[in-house]
Amino acid sequence: MFDRLEDLVRRLEQINMELTDPDVIGNQEQYRELMKEQNELTPIVDKYLEYRTAKEGIEDSLALLEEENDEEMRELAKEELNSCRQKAEECEQELKILMLPRDPNDEKNVIVEIRGGAGGDEAALFAADLFRMYSKYAETNHWKVEVMSVNENGIGGFKEIVFMINGVHRVQRIPTTESGGRIHTSTATVAIMPEVEEVDVQIDPNDCKIDVFRASGNGGQCVNTTDSAVRITHIPTGIVVSCQDEKSQLKNKDKAMKVLRSRIYDMELAKAESEQAAERRSQVGTGDRSEKIRTYNFPQGRVTDHRIKYTSHRLNEILDGDINELLQNIIAADQSARLAKMNESA
Repeated sequence: MFDRLEDLVRRLEQINMELTDPDVIGNQEQYRELMKEQNELTPIVDKYLEYRTAKEGIEDSLALLEEENDEEMRELAKEELNSCRQKAEECEQELKILMLPRDPNDEKNVIVEIRGGAGGDEAALFAADLFRMYSKYAETNHWKVEVMSVNENGIGGFKEIVFMINGVHRVQRIPTTESGGRIHTSTATVAIMPEVEEVDVQIDPNDCKIDVFRASGNGGQCVNTTDSAVRITHIPTGIVVSCQDEKSQLKNKDKAMKVLRSRIYDMELAKAESEQAAERRSQVGTGDRSEKIRTYNFPQGRVTDHRIKYTSHRLNEILDGDINELLQNIIAADQSARLAKMNESA
């Protein structure tokens, strides 16, 4: 690992020099690529330089202990030695995490699909709660949320909503659709896919059947009077995508194609990588009540992520989009699993 880190130090030095070259500055595409690489390498190199400084401190402290006879100076050297050793261990652990392979989709926008599962209208209402949660989180991070497709149930819930910005999420509460006070268990599925550009997935127009029809439901004046809604059926895969949110047929078609590309890309990844396919099944499943990824228990004000055995009693705050603590625990668990796998193969 450390030979690789030395290479990264040299590469960052080279990038810093190239970014001062007038020819590079004048080439916006090259300049952007170098800036991106610089941003990726800087935290790794900075942490490695901290590690090197700590290792040098260890060597200096050991040398001082061998040469020094003054007891007070020796005590100071021991304290410095312990401090540097602790720092070196911390830096080494952080470097292992920083050196984990990056997901090539990290920099892309994402398309999120939320569907009501078991539970009828209550499941649709829960899907609306989840959409609000993710939207609030996006708003906190100053991200834009663009609804791509929505299928409402008429009482404020979503049978399905697809928006741009993973498991069965389970809810237990006294539903607004139940007047008897019984606790219902409903589910919703959440899938997160990267936004895919045309260069990533090539779709042959001859493989697509495109139907246009009049939009239904709320949408304002004119939305129900013109054939603006679009349904695209991708014949080879059987994937069907509908969009009716825009008044313009062209805009609806563009949104539908974005969703279609992402679904095809996700399907191809799952076929190519059996491990990823298993991971996606664990994230989404079928929406059955027995499949538990995350449970939102309203009577107890509790949220439990069953994959990492993490429980929070901050249900209201989480549904308001305050999910940083939850995400950090998921990220930490994922990093630990990847580090363990890396150590096994080393």
